[in-house]
Amino acid sequence: MTGTDPSTPRTDLDVAVVGAGLAGVGLGARLRRAGRTGFAVLERADDVGGTWRDNVYPGVACDIPSALYSYSFLPQPTWSRVFAPGAEIHQYVRDVARSEGLDQHLRLGTELTGARWHEDDATWHLTTSDGPLTARVLVTAVGRLSEPHVPDLPGLGTFPGRVFHSARWDRDLPAGLRVGVVGTGASAVQLVPELARHAESVVVLQRTPPWVLPRGDRVYAPGEARPDRVALAEDADRLFDARIAGTTAEAELRGRAEAHLRAQVRDPALCALLTPDYAVGCKRALFSDDWYPALQEPQVTLEPSGPVVVDGATLVAASGARYEVDVLVLATGFETTRPPFAHLVAGRGGQTLAEHWAGGMTSHASTAVHGFPNLFVLDGPNAGLGHHSALEVIEAQIGYVLGALDHLDAAGGPLEVSAAAEAAYTREIDERAAGTVWLRGGCRSWYVDERSGRLTLLWPGQAAEYRERFGVFDPAPFAVRTPIPVTASARAQRPGPRPLGRAAHRAGLDVSVRLPD
Repeated sequence: MTGTDPSTPRTDLDVAVVGAGLAGVGLGARLRRAGRTGFAVLERADDVGGTWRDNVYPGVACDIPSALYSYSFLPQPTWSRVFAPGAEIHQYVRDVARSEGLDQHLRLGTELTGARWHEDDATWHLTTSDGPLTARVLVTAVGRLSEPHVPDLPGLGTFPGRVFHSARWDRDLPAGLRVGVVGTGASAVQLVPELARHAESVVVLQRTPPWVLPRGDRVYAPGEARPDRVALAEDADRLFDARIAGTTAEAELRGRAEAHLRAQVRDPALCALLTPDYAVGCKRALFSDDWYPALQEPQVTLEPSGPVVVDGATLVAASGARYEVDVLVLATGFETTRPPFAHLVAGRGGQTLAEHWAGGMTSHASTAVHGFPNLFVLDGPNAGLGHHSALEVIEAQIGYVLGALDHLDAAGGPLEVSAAAEAAYTREIDERAAGTVWLRGGCRSWYVDERSGRLTLLWPGQAAEYRERFGVFDPAPFAVRTPIPVTASARAQRPGPRPLGRAAHRAGLDVSVRLPD
């Protein structure tokens, strides 16, 4: 501890959590509920919320039903819409942090600049923008949508107007401008209809058209009951069948998407430009009732090719078409398969996560990595879902981490997953992914590692199966190395002994409480 003032933040931690989005705040809440106090949640920004703090573009909202976009142990009963707006989700994360007493554990404005495993004291030594820290356990919870991808577009740096990524929205953007939008993914599908209402003109540069399904969003009526979360989760899991290439479910989903396109776009030529040549779900399936209508507004132009150069204030498309714009919005996604934080984390022997993942991200249980003792990665390798809410996996991972901490308390440490276990899990992922639309659907997507061609972002199965298998910690694939002495200060930060039964930390078993109004 630094100094003698009890309010001084600790520099020796039991658990250091990096990131205060849904994963980091959820873990913090469960740590508090488990009686653990010696942890800190490091967040480089000045507020919690993660992607829902960063993305404030017009029209931002979740693209799965709101009822699935809250922790099962702390549901939000007052979502305003079927698909919650981004500002409501951000406020929900803030409310959780407050109601769960995380203020004393949050270190906002603190960026991780390095993390190295030290064998001599079996701890993680961290460097941050606010000084050094040590931690028995390191948990990364930075997510996959935190680092915007900016295309290498010649002339981009000399564009005289405003240029920004959709995740770094210019809140002071006035109406009545000529706007160019690069990209037709999830962010573009939400923001273009809003831009069309306020801009003088909008040109959308489309390299590849997305599949778009009906959304059916609406405001909940006063007093209307919200959908049952458990039933909704079961319904969502049935959608996984449509992610298996060649199935009847896949064909039916394509039929729904084609019918939606034909119902909203009557011009055959435009319809052809908006019809993808790959399977539904190969790329992220999108949901919108106003994307196709917006593209047919007189002030909106669909350019069916991507940009190749910026020439002054002119966007030059691959087709040769030229567009004068005042504002350039890059709706170009995020750095997903090669997460930048991986360069900062060095395990045994000094190998970084980036080096370990040179052939694509790998893990055991989507959470532990061989060569990196006492490290757990939330929302990382194969932890996403292409048909369901990411919180389904995140909650299971949180339960897994809590069980691992109990095991460390009982057995000593450090705790490291075996190379054989990681290799076996990777083989399973590869074998199960081989028959999915993500690898057989005929597209390039951010789900798939661009170097190895492996599916590295998604769990190729139902969420219920992941929760059942990995919602609790199983020590069998791990080796507990020589126990190390536990200092009095570290011991004081840990709760008393608890049983280590398989059901002890199964995700979602906590008693629900209502968030403060």
